[in-house]
Order: sequence, then structure tokens, then C-alpha cells
Amino acid sequence: MDIGLVCDQCSTLSAMGTPRCTRCGASLALEDETRIGAPALRAPAPVVVETGPTPCPVCNEMIPPNHRFCGACGTRIDAVMKPRTLTPQSNEKVGRRTMFFGAMQAARAKLTLIRGDGLDGVSFTLAGDEHLAGRIDCPIAFPDDPFLSPTHANFFYRDGKLVVRDENSTNGVFVRIAGQIELPFGNRFLVGEQMLEVVQVPPTSDEAVEDGTYFFASPRRGGDLRVVQTLRGGDTGIVFGAVGGTVRIGREGNDIDFPEDPFISGHHAHLAWDGARLTLTDLTSKNGTFLRIAGERPLVHGDYVFMGQQLLRVEIV
Repeated sequence: MDIGLVCDQCSTLSAMGTPRCTRCGASLALEDETRIGAPALRAPAPVVVETGPTPCPVCNEMIPPNHRFCGACGTRIDAVMKPRTLTPQSNEKVGRRTMFFGAMQAARAKLTLIRGDGLDGVSFTLAGDEHLAGRIDCPIAFPDDPFLSPTHANFFYRDGKLVVRDENSTNGVFVRIAGQIELPFGNRFLVGEQMLEVVQVPPTSDEAVEDGTYFFASPRRGGDLRVVQTLRGGDTGIVFGAVGGTVRIGREGNDIDFPEDPFISGHHAHLAWDGARLTLTDLTSKNGTFLRIAGERPLVHGDYVFMGQQLLRVEIV
């Protein structure tokens, strides 16, 4: 049996290694002869790869077709990914590519969901510039939480620091306080499952009406502030009028007790008013005291953010 190379032009059999056909002179090289000075071969037709999962340009996670956000880092995909065109000379392979190490470093922070049993749940990598969170059409989405607005909050970077902004949500964004903070009147805060706010008592007078008759009712207790509980649906619950300048809140043995709330510590939080400044102090409670932010607030490593029914821990990486 003869072994050799068959010419594609004239079907002449030539010995192995023969660069050109001995009859018609056509190239018999197995490789592109442009490397050895011979005339270049005609480039094969490009191969069009059908649209499929596409790697995220930030973290390289594969994104299913027609998805607007990366499920790993939250990067928004503004344009629909187009089919990629490959040629046989290309070294690129269809499917997941090797991730460049620098892409891992692009994520400066992440949010970790705290489950009901206190253990860590899913994490959301914050590798983009902005990361919307809410109930509908957001990269950080909780579609089953009825207390979240469709677009509830935005986590973004400013001057290298992570910031959270309330996107005009119905129920607000709360951040866990550390120690003592100044509390403006009218700001709501969470103690366990209780939504509370402090309002200042307006000045009143106990004077008789025009005919000299006094209005008969319960005697005044005095005090300059009231603690008001807001119930689900927007109704007002208990209203506590502080006699002095301090109010203790907890489960038992306090000025205001919520004995049936399992998330409140025995002595949970403390309010103090000195006539000029109102402060709120967390008494090293187990589950913390959360203040509703006004607009936006910078976040640091170890902060806890509460929105809807979701508790998220901030981790700066």
C-alpha cells in the first residue's frame, strides 16, 4: 500500500513531506504556508456561535440569555448580548472561559443575608457601581417579601466607600446603631419587632373656657416627650408619655415592656432627653436597635441593614 499525500487539484499521489504537487504544483502542506514564505491559504469561513450563556464582563459568571443583571455581582447588562463570531484559527473556546484573577478583586464589598435561624444565607457581591435592591426587577431581589417596594434601596460606592440610599421606599431602610446616637424627633426606630418613634409634647395650658368652666379629664402627667408605636397597616398602637427625661424599653422591668416579643432583650434600649438633645442607646441587646435612615448613609464593615423582612450584613472585602 502506498502512503502519501493526494493533491486536491489533480489527485496525484506524492510522497509524505512533499510541499507541492509534482504534477500541477499545488500546495500539499498540512499547515498554513504563510509561516514558510509560501502563498497564504484562503481563510476558512467564520463559524457563528449561537447566542447562549455569556460571561459577565465584571466577574465572569455566566449570564443566561436575555437576563438584564448578573446573578453573582449584580452588574446591569444594558445591551442584549450578540452572537460571537469565531474562526478556526481562534484559540477561544465556546463556554466558560478562565477567569482573570483581577476580576475577583473588583468586588469591594458584599451583602450576606441572615436567615431566620441566625445562620448566613446567600451573599450578594457588590462589584458594580450601583446595586439596586427590592421586590421586582432588581439584581438584589426578594420577590416574596411584601414589605419591600419594587425598587427599595440602592447600594453604591462614593469616594471608595459603600453607601446605602433609600429609594423613596414605603417602609424605609434601617441600619443597626452602635452604642449611643443622637435621635431627631420623629425618626422611627426598631426594637425587636416594634416600630417606635419619639414625638415632642407641644406646650399646653389648662385654662378655663370663656364662661369660666374648666375642661374635665385625666390629670396631666407632665413630661416633654411621647413614645408612639406604629402598627402594621399604619395604625397607632400604644402611646407612652414620659414623666422624666428617660425611657427604658425592653421585655420586662422597663418603662415600656413588650413581653410577647421574642426578639427583644430584657433591657433593650434607652431614650434620654436633657431639654436640648435626645439620644437613643442600645443596651448591648442580642438583636440590636435599628434606626431608619434619612436619605442615605455610609456603611462600614460589620454594619447590619434591615429592609422589608430582610436582614443583611455588610462585609468589606
